[in-house]
Amino acid sequence: MLAALANILKVPDLRKKIFLTFGLVAVYRIGCFVPTPGIDGAALAQFFDNIARTTGGTLFGIMNLFSGGAMRNMTIFALGIMPYISSSIIMQLLTTVIPQLERLAKEGGEEGRRKITQYTRYGTVILAVIQSTFISLWLENPAHFQGVQIVQFPGWGFRLLTVLTLASGTAFIMWLGEQITEYGIGNGMSLIITASIISRLPTATNQLFLLVSPFAPARRQIDVLTLIAMVIIMVGVIVAVVVITQGQRRIPVQYAKRIIGRKVYGGQSTYIPFRVNHAGVIPIIFAQSLLLFPATIAGFFPNPTFQKMANALMKGNILYFTMYSGLIVFFCYFYTAITFNPVDVADNMKKYGGFIPGVRPGKPTASYFDRILTRVTLPGAIFLALIAIFPRIISRWLNIPFLIASFFGGTALLITVGVMLDTMKQIESQLLMRHYEGFLRKGKLRSRR
Repeated sequence: MLAALANILKVPDLRKKIFLTFGLVAVYRIGCFVPTPGIDGAALAQFFDNIARTTGGTLFGIMNLFSGGAMRNMTIFALGIMPYISSSIIMQLLTTVIPQLERLAKEGGEEGRRKITQYTRYGTVILAVIQSTFISLWLENPAHFQGVQIVQFPGWGFRLLTVLTLASGTAFIMWLGEQITEYGIGNGMSLIITASIISRLPTATNQLFLLVSPFAPARRQIDVLTLIAMVIIMVGVIVAVVVITQGQRRIPVQYAKRIIGRKVYGGQSTYIPFRVNHAGVIPIIFAQSLLLFPATIAGFFPNPTFQKMANALMKGNILYFTMYSGLIVFFCYFYTAITFNPVDVADNMKKYGGFIPGVRPGKPTASYFDRILTRVTLPGAIFLALIAIFPRIISRWLNIPFLIASFFGGTALLITVGVMLDTMKQIESQLLMRHYEGFLRKGKLRSRR
């Protein structure tokens, strides 16, 4: 692996891409510390910490995760990449519902994909403007913050400045991600989210060091055996996430030979991969958003009804774990059904002379795909539910802060592992294309005479 890292620096084009990627990510991280004008960031951060302790988490906690702490201090990148993620999901759902968009995505080719990308950008800006408008109105009201004045000079001037700042910050982040994707290495949007998640690692490491207290045994709260057990558990969880992320069911496909003129086409064998975790991290985000919505409302409006609902869905309760797991399994099947159409795949195979051995083309193939996809999705959905609630279990079992336990599973670990695997694959392909050995070396078979 060290030799592969050294080979990266030997390839000028790859070295340039990696340095450009690091530079653009550094620009994003610097912007996360530039405050929005006219806001008391310290008071706002204290308010977010209070509602997080009293309600167990809010929707702003998810936004703060994806923005790398920018939402907590209301910096210029406070909205982060969430408007782009929401716009992408909305466009993906609309593509399956609106025939014009579906035809544009399937038959438009490169031009169609470019138009859909442009629509996603427009949607991102619109969502950013709407969210920033409501955020500016919310910040102006001291009643939402137990009487604390967050905004120094409220009014339309502050509102317009906040909308312009936050929406421009989101547009700039979107531009950074596209530049990384086009000129750097890896998926730009995913790398930005990963950088936001990893930015919490120094704080978590500091908290863990204080709990271990190797130089002050009197203040020690975690012994050496517990620390070793935590390391073993983390390694095991990461290995399990890698296995499930890479796991797939390969459906063999045979293409019949076709004679056109004097040439013979087709006749090759291939496969269609059905991933175990086809939906990725989307089901966890959807489930968290639904369950945290009552807690968010209860934090803003001290209504007894909202407070009762928030307490019933408090993180750590049996009801919370049950509903959380059920929603994740539901959204796994829902998102898979939206993004994968067995009828279209079967029709395309039939059009180009492809068939599955032992299965008739057409409707029987679509039914076969649907049956296999239903069975493959179930273990992936159960694994997502387990990995989502695992940080809460670790936090209560080992009595450690949730910031440390969040690296043992959940959204952060799934996104980080998936993005790292995808980036390593791209670097590996770049190295192999230039006749260098990649990260994964294959063993050589020795033959005997």
